Amino acid sequence: MSFTDTLMQTPMTAMPFSHLLAVMVQLTLLGGVLVFFRPLLVGIARALVLVVRPHPSRDELAARRKQRDAKLAQQLASAAPVVTDTAEAADVRVIGARN
Repeated sequence: MSFTDTLMQTPMTAMPFSHLLAVMVQLTLLGGVLVFFRPLLVGIARALVLVVRPHPSRDELAARRKQRDAKLAQQLASAAPVVTDTAEAADVRVIGARN
């Protein structure tokens, strides 16, 4: 007999009905417990995700936003044509302030 035949031996007798019934009851109870405690389990999973990958603080987000805005303003200033009319200059400032 080969190793896999020895490892994968299955009994020739059928599974007793009482054993099958017990397994079905256990699976049903497990499903009920999981449904009942789902909010708790979801909260635990979210907490574990935060341990691995924490959210940046408000100060870090503000610093990133400030850097992004400064970079965007620099790109806008280098790409924008020179405007001599004061009304057009005001429009350009308003558009730049929106970003």
